[in-house]
Amino acid sequence: MTAEPHVGITPRGWNGAISWRKRVGRILEVETPHGLANAHLHPVDKPRAALVLGHGAGGGVTAPDLVAATDAARAERVSVALVEQPYRVAGRRAPAPAKQLDAAWIAVVDELVAGALRGLPLVVGGRSLGARVACRNIEATGAVAVLCLAFPLQPPRGSTSRLPELDAVRVPMLVVQGARDPFGMPPAGKRRTVVEVPGDHGLKKDLDAVAQAVRAWLPDVL
Repeated sequence: MTAEPHVGITPRGWNGAISWRKRVGRILEVETPHGLANAHLHPVDKPRAALVLGHGAGGGVTAPDLVAATDAARAERVSVALVEQPYRVAGRRAPAPAKQLDAAWIAVVDELVAGALRGLPLVVGGRSLGARVACRNIEATGAVAVLCLAFPLQPPRGSTSRLPELDAVRVPMLVVQGARDPFGMPPAGKRRTVVEVPGDHGLKKDLDAVAQAVRAWLPDVL
């Protein structure tokens, strides 16, 4: 496990247009059962909680909605770690099998809660595939809530709905979903808040709406 300085990019100002500034963070390298993973750390002073997010299948931790959620959380004094799965660290775009993704995710979260995020209430989540991984492993990570960005509810070609993955979660959940997401719109539930925002599965059309949804929800679950 090593940590090194890293300069990331993050949006500031959510009034339709996005301006950008540089933010210095750290990359924590974590050995997992399936290769090296990276945790991109974005801490705050005197944090009241921690948020750990995973990326989508073919994307990375710089996805616009992940960046917007990161800044929204930090504005609420929540330290953030963005987890880069081993297959992405190795330069591959095709995701690893679910069992490998889950094992790597748990290894990184365990490392974080034992070190950089020690003692903080934990919220987990991610965008698309990353959200699925977080939902499947709630008990293993001990998270108190889940944040799902663009959850891929209905796979293409008539495959079985993934709603059971959401229904199995027994902690508070926020799903931020594009109104035109081709994967569909999850229903709200007893513990599940669903916020519809403009755009499709990429959630790029209105990052202000994404950020506002996260900022409105976090204080309620913390």
